[in-house]
Amino acid sequence: MKEILISKLFDYIRDNNPDIVFALEAEDKLRYWLYDKISGVEGLIKDLKKSGQPDYIIEETCMDDMTKELRPSRYNYIINLLEHEFEKDYNQLIQSGLLQHEVVNMIGYCHSVFDDLKFSEETEGNRFTYYAIAGAISEYLESNRVNETVSNELQQSAETEG
Repeated sequence: MKEILISKLFDYIRDNNPDIVFALEAEDKLRYWLYDKISGVEGLIKDLKKSGQPDYIIEETCMDDMTKELRPSRYNYIINLLEHEFEKDYNQLIQSGLLQHEVVNMIGYCHSVFDDLKFSEETEGNRFTYYAIAGAISEYLESNRVNETVSNELQQSAETEG
């Protein structure tokens, strides 16, 4: 049961919270984090087994408990916002293969906005939250365009001097 839950939890964070996966892998703590989450539901597993619940109910209940602090997904929220409000940028990021990397960067860039607005399942549908995050993403994308333009100009300048 524990190995199944570890696999399901890893799949969940890989798909919904890749920023967490990257951060944990960078510190070589992913496996520790997964096992820590599983040990947090060991009592729940025992109680559900005692009450005769089928494995799929136990797995679903444990996954719900282990992922509650990870919902809603900031990653999926930004992907959805990008797709609807910044379609051209979204398509360029997909074509370049940088979508996941850039969305993880956007999560970091928008971190204080998410926190200040107490982003949660209750506030996820709030229009003010949507526009505040959209504004932060717009700033992020614009700063990347400026940095990209400066980088390209420096590269062209170096080529003509050489």
